[in-house]
Amino acid sequence: MTPIDLLIDNGTVITMDPQRRVLENASVAVTGDRIVAVGPADELRARYQPRQTINAHRKAVLPGLIDSHAHAGHALLRTMGTGGAPGAWMAAAQQIYTSASDEHFWHAEAALTALEKVKAGVTTGVSLFGGGDSIMRVDDPKYARAHCDAIERAGTRAVLAVGPSRPPMPRRYTDWASEPPRETEIDADTMIAVCEAIVRENHGRADGRVSIAVSLPVFAPMHEEGHHALRAQFERQATDGAALARRHGLGLTQDGHRNGTIELARELGLLGARSYMSHSIDLTEADMRAALETGTSIVHNPSAIMSIRGRCPVPELIDLGVNVVIGSDGAAPDRGYDMFRHMFQCMHYHRRHFRDADVLPHGKVLEMVTIDAAKALGLADEIGSLEVGKKADIVLVDLFKPHLMPLNMPVLRVTSFANAADVDTTIVNGRVLMTGRQVLGIDEAEVMEEAQVACDRMLERSGLRHLTDAPARLWGAAHY
Repeated sequence: MTPIDLLIDNGTVITMDPQRRVLENASVAVTGDRIVAVGPADELRARYQPRQTINAHRKAVLPGLIDSHAHAGHALLRTMGTGGAPGAWMAAAQQIYTSASDEHFWHAEAALTALEKVKAGVTTGVSLFGGGDSIMRVDDPKYARAHCDAIERAGTRAVLAVGPSRPPMPRRYTDWASEPPRETEIDADTMIAVCEAIVRENHGRADGRVSIAVSLPVFAPMHEEGHHALRAQFERQATDGAALARRHGLGLTQDGHRNGTIELARELGLLGARSYMSHSIDLTEADMRAALETGTSIVHNPSAIMSIRGRCPVPELIDLGVNVVIGSDGAAPDRGYDMFRHMFQCMHYHRRHFRDADVLPHGKVLEMVTIDAAKALGLADEIGSLEVGKKADIVLVDLFKPHLMPLNMPVLRVTSFANAADVDTTIVNGRVLMTGRQVLGIDEAEVMEEAQVACDRMLERSGLRHLTDAPARLWGAAHY
């Protein structure tokens, strides 16, 4: 018998391989960080001698779920500003990310996010390093280093997307390392230089689990009147950001596309097989053709506020041949990293639009958070399916629960009825991060306590604690 490190034994294996095989009474064998066999349980038991065995009886065994668009920092801003003045949350995010966050904030938030993802079966996630109205923490590489330190310790796989903040330039940032805090005007050249330093310092860390992508603000002069006067700054960002991505072989992403801006991004040289563009609501035919002809992927965020304001034409894009994936847009102000929730939301969102319950089959939405997402990130040769030679990023979903019974049609049950709390085991790079809902290697309570400390400090520094008060019209009204 061949020695191996891990045998996931006797489960329902949803492989997501090219044949989309669903194997009953099957096992997955792992050595090091790679899958070495997938097949009938009795055959693998006879062939391999595992150092560790995980009983997968009555559990679905899946590739780790992939969240293709979220934001670092947001997990400490949940619910802030709800029911308040229009734009209050966006303005708060801008203020916090530039002026009220320190290294401890970014480390604590990353640790909290990684913990939530482990417990939700999300083994890979893309996080833009900031947000709000495309405001990134790129005045000093130390903040991204703190984020990546937390990810390395947690054991997850992550893509940190960094790039310049939205024009106008320069932007004012506050560094809390000194007393009194030091305020500095940061120009576009400095931001790109900081991003270069972040790439050199962190890309490929943790045995390749940590990688960097380039994020650029969306140029939208047809929707934002002020962008006309800032065209030169946007064009320079596009040139410098695309060059940074090419130099290091990085993916490129943008947050907040809508009708006409995908086509404009093509003119700016930002589309291609390593590009994945989020939200993408109310796209024009020219936008859709631009994505198809360049091999650009579209990230749909069905639970995001932007998907209330407009609709990403997901079925139409898929029918056209565009690769479409799902992102949480997590974790604020009103969402999280439960990709089961976002799959369900995606199906019902578009079925309601077309008044057709046959839109978006369950297998398709599962592809959108596994193998299709891996393709969007340029990682389809490594993750996204359970195949020999691929990385051992694997999750087990406990099917033996009242809301998941009876034991049939596992793909439909996982996508329609499961939730994050049903994830029993999470494995990344062959390392078991959680089993039996018990997280290994990190102290859950410690992570959450540190997150609370970081949040309280941020609220004190920003003077925004009032945004955590209950909205005035929380009860008894149809509208805030």
